[in-house]
Amino acid sequence: MVATKTIESKEILEELLDTEKLKYCFECGICTSCCPVAELLGKDYNPRQLLEKTILDPEGTMVSNEIWFCAWCYSCHRHCPQALKLPEIFLRMRAKAVEYQQHGEPLNSALRKIVQNIPLPLIATAACFHPERANLEKKKILEKMEELYLEHLKQKKMERAQQVSEGKVAVIGSGPAGLTVAYELSMKGYGVTVFETLPYAGGMLRKCLPESRLPKEILEKEIGIIKDLGVEIKTAVTIGKDVNFSDLWRYGYKAIFVGVGAHKSQHLKIEGADLQGVVHALDFLWNINLGGNTDVGKKVVVIGGGNVAVDAAKTALCKGANEAAILYRRSKEEMPAIPWEIKEAEEAGVKIELLTAPKRILGENGRVKAIECIRMRLDEPDESGRRKPIPIEGSEFAVETDMVIFATGETPDLGFLPSQVELNEDGTIWVNPLTMETSLQGVFAGGDVVTGPATVIEAIRAGKCAARSIDSYLRLSGRET
Repeated sequence: MVATKTIESKEILEELLDTEKLKYCFECGICTSCCPVAELLGKDYNPRQLLEKTILDPEGTMVSNEIWFCAWCYSCHRHCPQALKLPEIFLRMRAKAVEYQQHGEPLNSALRKIVQNIPLPLIATAACFHPERANLEKKKILEKMEELYLEHLKQKKMERAQQVSEGKVAVIGSGPAGLTVAYELSMKGYGVTVFETLPYAGGMLRKCLPESRLPKEILEKEIGIIKDLGVEIKTAVTIGKDVNFSDLWRYGYKAIFVGVGAHKSQHLKIEGADLQGVVHALDFLWNINLGGNTDVGKKVVVIGGGNVAVDAAKTALCKGANEAAILYRRSKEEMPAIPWEIKEAEEAGVKIELLTAPKRILGENGRVKAIECIRMRLDEPDESGRRKPIPIEGSEFAVETDMVIFATGETPDLGFLPSQVELNEDGTIWVNPLTMETSLQGVFAGGDVVTGPATVIEAIRAGKCAARSIDSYLRLSGRET
């Protein structure tokens, strides 16, 4: 049996590992240095070393707990000089590990380490670690995670009783970064108030993630746990409208964290954008998640290439569309969406039209009827580092559709911030990368509001880093009381 598995593991390696690329791997460690899980887990996880172990000792890899830690953000792939797809290598090994780890102890050990080191472990497990991709039953894994989580919280609450501080911290936004800051600082004894403009807590977790990726029951449990720690969450409160930013200091908050995400859709200036049946992806997903009666077309076209575009297309199919297609103006390799999400979308029936850009939306009686597109070719890289798409003259064609969803990018809405908070050219907040502090003393920021649209695990990492810095700031400045 062991010999058979050894042969299987070698076949997997031959299938997955591009030996020509590996010959030129300089073991630079970039994959590890940019991995949010490696930062959160410290010595317990090192992607570069795991890759090396996978090559030299595949059977040993399968019986280790490290194989369960990849969170599918593809940060390593985006930064690797050889463009190795480590998440996909680790997934195949993870799927085989289910057969090797007959008693499940390596997996349970991994779950314990996630609970001990990664805030929002229920959310992280469901939305980032994807146990179902290794043919594990997601519900059972989440039940085990909840059991370990409650045990951990019981111990932490006993330690927390000795660290109570009178310092108050305001958190603006209740997405993964904001919830992480609230969790971490409340565990350190600080009083934390979260302000959320939406009627429900969760930010983008609630607004955009489909039920299949993050069951709302899991989100509610995580938010409930944070509330039980003493965190006050004020929903339907907009900073800059209901409460002025400057008033937060007057109310006694000694530090402020800004984690409002990137909820503002970028508008594509195109003829026909005001026709009935044309919507923005964030609004579409939000209405679906609210349980509203959203009228989903039978032939849906999504414009964009990011994770929101992929989620919108898959959701349209789930809600009754006969066809859903994504139009993207560059190649698949340059799509900003996570590669595995693209693969799953295609398997679900989503069609992806590459090197295609919209020219105008055609209507009849005020409603969308078709979309006129043009083929593109790729030129030299532009300022984003990706090859610039150039229209091919005379290549226009029309696609029949009764619903067009714009998913052409999201930006933060930061009109509430004082002028002392410096912004980057793309409209995100500038922060010190080591401390997450903005240009205004005592104000910190993290998540999509700093990076632009990114993954849940990256937002959690940013929140934990910011919470650590806020704690240091309050203690060193004597403002923790």
